[in-house]
Amino acid sequence: MIEGQIARIERDAEVARLLEVLTERIAPTDLQSLLLEVYSRLAAATPPKRLLEQYEHNRFVAPSAANPRLLVEIDRLAWKLLPEGYVPLELAPLCPLGTNSTVASVSQNKVVSTVRNTEVVADSTNVLALECARRRRRLRQAAGSRHEPVLLAASQRVTRAQVFTGSRMSASFRLLSLCAGGRDEGSFRFEATQLVEQIAFHVRLIREVAQLGCHLNAIRVALTDFSDGRLTATLEDQVLHPLSERFPDARCHFDPTRSAGRGYYDRVCFKVFATERSDGELELADGGPTPWTRYLLSDQKERLVISGLGVERLCPAP
Repeated sequence: MIEGQIARIERDAEVARLLEVLTERIAPTDLQSLLLEVYSRLAAATPPKRLLEQYEHNRFVAPSAANPRLLVEIDRLAWKLLPEGYVPLELAPLCPLGTNSTVASVSQNKVVSTVRNTEVVADSTNVLALECARRRRRLRQAAGSRHEPVLLAASQRVTRAQVFTGSRMSASFRLLSLCAGGRDEGSFRFEATQLVEQIAFHVRLIREVAQLGCHLNAIRVALTDFSDGRLTATLEDQVLHPLSERFPDARCHFDPTRSAGRGYYDRVCFKVFATERSDGELELADGGPTPWTRYLLSDQKERLVISGLGVERLCPAP
């Protein structure tokens, strides 16, 4: 479909190989200059009435339906509950062009690209992975700190280009992300430890938001093993058992039916659910180990565990 549209545009513009000219024959900086002028002219030609129409109908610019005071209080609570050693960061709203497609192998069509060789952050875990890799590279160069982990967190409004359907789904939403980068400790120890820490954080937050009027119950942690059973015993002993002991009122179990995330996560992933009176069971958090810092640092011994929670899903339905 995209190829057909491009062929039509080239015919209408009467410019053969227009896509090739723009992507291969023009330097990125020159293309940026060209597009800046294009959008400058388009903006100058936009009358106020048309601007208001765009604001009313463009899903990318719609404000959140969540109470902003409540979002601030949830952030405050999250930073209070943050696991020991985790450092919160205020990330920029933009990241380098290709952050999602290169780091996480997500289609570039699912992000909002800009004319300045950047893209709007669509998943803050990808950006935290870049920051994690930068800090890990420095630690590996310093004597005695090669195995020191980098533990980061962020709460940020992100924007995704794909069309979402269903309750509490929108193009822009607040994402609370955790990212733990470190060195392979053998026997899946680093990954298991960080999985427990991150899942426990999400469960505690879901429980504690009740004090803010966000009443969720029946918390469920679903762990999926993509290793064809090689990690099942380790996950049972080092992840599910510790979580069940910490949260006896939560259901912690294996989910062998999940297929989403295979190839994105490294052998293991999880989801955290809870039930809200008006909407039933909601998917709130998702995460797992990824190979991203291995690629970024060209080092097969690097390890990374990431997770994200949709903050607005904790809020009562508007």
